[in-house]
Amino acid sequence: MNRQVHHDDNDEIRPEYAFCQGVRGRHYEAYRAGMNVVFLDPDVAKVFTDSAAVNQVLRLLVQLAKTNVPVETRPNKAQPTSRRRRTSKKLRTSRT
Repeated sequence: MNRQVHHDDNDEIRPEYAFCQGVRGRHYEAYRAGMNVVFLDPDVAKVFTDSAAVNQVLRLLVQLAKTNVPVETRPNKAQPTSRRRRTSKKLRTSRT
């Protein structure tokens, strides 16, 4: 099976796109296995350089959330808004 490559004028790859070390299907098995892929913002990626560091911090966060929030302090209902309370009408007093 011979594949012929047809070059068009608009079909050029820019020099900054280097695919010379690319591997086809490198992450295919991980996607099939159900691995979650999360993209970090650049400032966060500077702190967490690998997935082990991210997992460690997230596990600590989950542990802290489970242990440090007493159940009694959680509000049962939504908190009332800061509206002014209506004042009740003054009761009429009988004239004597």
